[in-house]
Amino acid sequence: MSSVPLTKLVEKLNLKNVTPDIDMSPVKLTLPDINRPALQLTGYFDHFDSERVQIIGYVEYTYLEHLPREKKLPVYEQFLASKIPCVIYTTKTEPDEDMLELAHKYQVPVLTTTKTTSSFMAEIIRWLNVELAPCISIHGVLVDVYGEGVLIMGESGIGKSEAALELIKRGHRLVSDDVVELRRVSDETLIGSAPDITRHFIELRGIGIIDVKTLFGVESVKNTQSIDLVIKLEEWDKEKEYDRLGLEEEYTEFLGNKVVCHSLPIRPGRNLAVIVESAAVNHRQKKMGYNAAQELYNRVQNSLAKRRTPEGEE
Repeated sequence: MSSVPLTKLVEKLNLKNVTPDIDMSPVKLTLPDINRPALQLTGYFDHFDSERVQIIGYVEYTYLEHLPREKKLPVYEQFLASKIPCVIYTTKTEPDEDMLELAHKYQVPVLTTTKTTSSFMAEIIRWLNVELAPCISIHGVLVDVYGEGVLIMGESGIGKSEAALELIKRGHRLVSDDVVELRRVSDETLIGSAPDITRHFIELRGIGIIDVKTLFGVESVKNTQSIDLVIKLEEWDKEKEYDRLGLEEEYTEFLGNKVVCHSLPIRPGRNLAVIVESAAVNHRQKKMGYNAAQELYNRVQNSLAKRRTPEGEE
């Protein structure tokens, strides 16, 4: 099961730790969901999702303020004894002394943020969904071309890195070379990134390793990118029929998500960078509602229909 350290959450979301004496390093988050313990603070603990991050917003805070101490303490005790990963107070609210005392007793970190509950919940759910998303590593090159994430795949030595380098020189951005880590952050979205050890590097056979960020500047690299299009490079096979119209989309699948895929035959003299650029722009145009292949098909059908119409008829 994938997990993310609580310390990383605190750092990334700029949370304030009001229990610095508690060691957070062993705490791992395993679920991208959060829980607002409104019912638990009234004493109802059936179906309590204790493994989730617990968020106390302004409504829960004001309820606890008006709760008598003799009723509050048993609720705190049961709440913090449930082995929850942490408690986060939002909207500039602060935990009371009883909460802090029992948090130390059960070694539950208590954190605060000045952000409002709604905006913070949206941010933490988005961040946890990315960090805890199912992940695989594949062999390929990921480039941001005109805002479209293009994953270039193919056999080793076929020219993926050279195509990426040419795209970078034409103003596009490298995300990852050789190994791409794919994360399924939703039913529709795959996010690609580079392993930390190879980020911003490209391997060129005969030259070696080059640092794209150093050679071409920070505008030539990007840390993450959604996967919008897959281009598979393959050796030209004269016996194989290649799609010349593109009326029907072909797809490939990663982690259960389908992505549009084009097979691109390689022959001497073909400018891969220009072809990849054209494929990215064409894909973007299709998403905006215009399909050139469909337009050509409609023109042909209209032309044939006119030829069948006898003269003098409308």
